[in-house]
Amino acid sequence: MDHVGNPLRTAQDRRLPRIPEPCALVIFGVTGDLSRKKLIPAVYDLANRGLLPPGFVVLGFARRDWGDGDFESLALEAAKKGARTPWREDVWQRLASQFQFVPGSFDDDAAFDSLAETLDDLRQRNGIPGNAAFYFSIPPAAFPLVLNQLARTGMADNAKSGGWRRVVVEKPFGNDLQTAIALNQLVDEVFTPEDVYRIDHYLGKETVQNILALRFANSLFEPVWNSKYVDSVQITMAEDVGIGSRAAFYDASGAARDVLQNHLLQLLALVAMEEPTSFDPNDVRAEKLKVLKAIAIPKDITTGSVRGQYLPGWVAGERAVGYLEEKNIPADSTTETYAAVRLGIQNRRWAEVPFYVRVGKRMPRRVTEIAILFKRAPHLPFDPADVEMLGHNQLVIRVQPDEGVVLKFGSKVPGTTMEVRDIAMDFQYGEAFTESSPEAYERLVLDVLVGDRTLFPDAAEIEQSWQVIDPLEAAWADTTPEPYRAGEWGPRASDDMLGREGRAWRRA
Repeated sequence: MDHVGNPLRTAQDRRLPRIPEPCALVIFGVTGDLSRKKLIPAVYDLANRGLLPPGFVVLGFARRDWGDGDFESLALEAAKKGARTPWREDVWQRLASQFQFVPGSFDDDAAFDSLAETLDDLRQRNGIPGNAAFYFSIPPAAFPLVLNQLARTGMADNAKSGGWRRVVVEKPFGNDLQTAIALNQLVDEVFTPEDVYRIDHYLGKETVQNILALRFANSLFEPVWNSKYVDSVQITMAEDVGIGSRAAFYDASGAARDVLQNHLLQLLALVAMEEPTSFDPNDVRAEKLKVLKAIAIPKDITTGSVRGQYLPGWVAGERAVGYLEEKNIPADSTTETYAAVRLGIQNRRWAEVPFYVRVGKRMPRRVTEIAILFKRAPHLPFDPADVEMLGHNQLVIRVQPDEGVVLKFGSKVPGTTMEVRDIAMDFQYGEAFTESSPEAYERLVLDVLVGDRTLFPDAAEIEQSWQVIDPLEAAWADTTPEPYRAGEWGPRASDDMLGREGRAWRRA
């Protein structure tokens, strides 16, 4: 009898867990907020799910003069506090035995020489054949310094290391097109372009990846996913919190540079892109890039966009200070905490369909969602009073916090009269699936270690996104943001922007 291969072992089958080769994860800024709240818990959860190789080491690099034991204590506290999966002491002990800490500052040549020696030692001691990913959990201003150190020591060199060397860079990637290009050139010179992972944690969320499944695995949506049936698209990212401890960074960037340039334009690209020929990273990115290149900003930015800044108010029953009263914010700051803009996409599929994108701090509640609003039925043989409660059909993709999809459409109200009103069919991840969604950083850290770049924007996408934001920033340069009270859905001018076109923001 001929031998038949196991169908579960084919290269195309992705049901088997992907386990990286033996490798090291080097975290720069390992004592910072991102590392403690996201990266260390994600590493523990991956270990708990059996997705890390036996030969796996975490190397922490930071300025504090700590030893391995102190670092392990910090990591233990972070993992216990942030872990998504149940706590298992045996998993932690096995993982913690592979933690090491290298103290030093980014301009300290000796510290980087020591880091390089430590990575070399791992080949002998832990059987790691030169594979390492460097995670930049550090301020963007420090990127060039660390990149130059990695180049000087040869740590970024695949050939010299005898394995693969990858770098993970957090947003913001530059603060305008010019700085983004300079940073792209530097990081692509130090590492090869294929080894650069620009992380956008929104793309690691299950609901964001579900946009691709929703659109391309079903025949239900694609026929109406165009300008013939879609009236408009609204993308909202609302936060109920203020700026927290990010005053210095936030006041220098503002809402548009902070999240509109990356998270929200990436969501827009996924909603609007054409079907890729495959889910190969290059094919997906090629379609997203076409959308980003086709984005049209408003002809009149003053009427097609709104900037806002929150005043004192009430959020969730608690008093909230205004932006200008936040700690370390200048009393005359004109930085926006709210931004809304009307964008178009210049291609046949989306001709004349407005994409309204908004982001804001200190709003009534935390929600990120994409709403596809469909055109009204062309003929309604009902009395006007019968359909006064009927709105647009809507498909709403909730990214967070209540992950799921809502379909809104009209239905007759039970009774003797023909009254039609909106109802909602609601799918929630937590109820539909027994397996809980992995945290975004879990998925993305694993993707880096296995070398899957599908969910990571490349340099061209980053630069094209700045081509959208830079003209807005230039037009806003000498303007004062519109005020809105903390706990409101943004400035009145934002409602007026849609009202002039006979539309309204969806109540998120």
